[in-house]
Amino acid sequence: MLNAADDLLVERGFTGVTMEGIAARAGVAKQTIYRWWKSKVDILLDTLAADAGEALAWRPGTASSAEEELREQLGRVAAFFGEPAGQVLLALVGHAQLDPETAAKLRDGFLREQRERDLAGLGALLARHAGHPVDERLTAVLLDVALGPLYHQALVLGRPADPGTSAAMARLVLAEATRS
Repeated sequence: MLNAADDLLVERGFTGVTMEGIAARAGVAKQTIYRWWKSKVDILLDTLAADAGEALAWRPGTASSAEEELREQLGRVAAFFGEPAGQVLLALVGHAQLDPETAAKLRDGFLREQRERDLAGLGALLARHAGHPVDERLTAVLLDVALGPLYHQALVLGRPADPGTSAAMARLVLAEATRS
């Protein structure tokens, strides 16, 4: 059922996803869908949570430098927006602008949990780079600095961030962390 919701979103966009369509694509009765989820937003949030964990996971120690590690992480985020799960996230963010209930569910669930993972990942990377823990408030600001352009390019410009954006954000974030 989760794969059916993903597929329909990619094929038809957010407005083209219906509970009836998900049930038909999954080969189950509509009542089966409603036993588990009360709306298409709820099923799309579950697909997002299931699919995004590995794609957005931080991978410490896999690069030769902090800058390369951060650049690779930002590249994974940028690439994620082009994947079906990333399309689910973008569709939910867009819908959240019009629907306060969706906004609350998205913020209080997936986005909060992902931000916690991102803060932990960036905090550990910055501590390794600076040789000491970096203030949590600064880490939060630097996370926003790093991710903001990626979301802007995906949501506003409708295109993935190029590798130059990830590289520039990685240099900027690490330079600022070192200054503190």
